[in-house]
Amino acid sequence: MGLEESLEVAARTDSGMVRSHNEDSIAVDPACGLAVLADGMGGYNAGEVASGIAVSVMMAELTPILKEGGLDEGLAVSLLAQSVMKANSAIYQAQKSDEQYAGMGTTVVSALFFDNRVAVAHVGDSRLYRLRGEVFETITRDHSLLQEQLDCGMITAEEARHSQNRNLVTRAVGIDPELDAEIHLHDVQVGDIYLLCSDGLNDMLEDEDIQAILSAMQGNLELAAEQLIQSANDNGGKDNVSVILMKVRQEFARPRKGLAKLFNWFSK
Repeated sequence: MGLEESLEVAARTDSGMVRSHNEDSIAVDPACGLAVLADGMGGYNAGEVASGIAVSVMMAELTPILKEGGLDEGLAVSLLAQSVMKANSAIYQAQKSDEQYAGMGTTVVSALFFDNRVAVAHVGDSRLYRLRGEVFETITRDHSLLQEQLDCGMITAEEARHSQNRNLVTRAVGIDPELDAEIHLHDVQVGDIYLLCSDGLNDMLEDEDIQAILSAMQGNLELAAEQLIQSANDNGGKDNVSVILMKVRQEFARPRKGLAKLFNWFSK
């Protein structure tokens, strides 16, 4: 079975209730096991330019190679890292060559599924969550001033919920000529649901509310995606909100050549 049969996917993006245009960009290719979400920032329309560049560059870099298959851990991490670097260079060059794009940048979170695992790359405060059974947790760790304050004990989790520094990121794609994406590998299990989202979701909804929606609607990802965005908008919709949901329906282990040869030998 291919990845397309193993992963159920739903994706939505919305401008929210306040913003006049959408600076988020999303893309997903179930056949390649790839999802990319970006939340842009900058002056007039520059944010949507930055996020659009990031998503299009990463998809263009990755999908031709992924269609060939045969990923292992090292290659998956390397490909994700290279694609983020290419996106960073493209945005950085664009802002340097056009005055109206000066200072633009974007967050990125990307998930690449292969061989019963997922490689996750992120920069900034767009997140990836996982629902496994009744356990809901954040897989990524925000690159933000708020997260740094939490890590060093300057503020409590309760104070963080009401902080004015919620949207100050410490790392973004396209701002500096060099950038290191944070990349981690995780084993997946059948039934897992992975949620990629921009901060327009988790700024409007508590994690407990997100979990409740996913748990209640995990049998219908399209409805779950719609409900997440509707709930964010009902709570104020102060920012653009984007979600990508990916549910593991069955295992997708990579065929092992050695085992195939052994099977053929015993079948003679």
